[in-house]
Amino acid sequence: MTVQDFDPADRFVAGTVGPAGQRAFYLQASTGPMVVTVGVEKQQVSILADRINDVLDQLAPAAAVEPGEPGGAPEDTDPLVTPFDEDWHVQTLSLAWDEDSQKLVVECHDHDPDEVDEDADDEVGPLGRNSLRVTLTPAEARAFARRSNALVAAGRPPCPFCGNPLDPTGHICPRANGYKR
Repeated sequence: MTVQDFDPADRFVAGTVGPAGQRAFYLQASTGPMVVTVGVEKQQVSILADRINDVLDQLAPAAAVEPGEPGGAPEDTDPLVTPFDEDWHVQTLSLAWDEDSQKLVVECHDHDPDEVDEDADDEVGPLGRNSLRVTLTPAEARAFARRSNALVAAGRPPCPFCGNPLDPTGHICPRANGYKR
């Protein structure tokens, strides 16, 4: 099992590649010359950002300063570091608060950590059982969540009737009995 630990990370961001409606989502962590890029689903990015904000609001409201405000992390609007190949695809995300260091820990796994038997001799393959661990200060975590929410919101607008994403050519709306809107 490979665990890539970024404590501290120089940069941890969510980003996309491709046009709206066909975007691929990625999380990218870097420290110095080391860059790890993992594929994620849009919904995972959205939920992670929401949960980070929830944890910060409960456990570190004073330290989780908004980006651009005094004491806040600088707002990161730069694109992903390119060129890159997806190192692996995230299956499971976890979020923890380290009480001792007063930092947030984000873990990404390409497996379910609860189902891994460390003593088993089974063949997982060269790309199996990868994990990424990133430790963030409250201000860095708030900046990550803000960027992630903006990234998710920048996609296709929702249909005002059914809430599904609208394509530039419209879509077949279930609320309109299959007619295009």
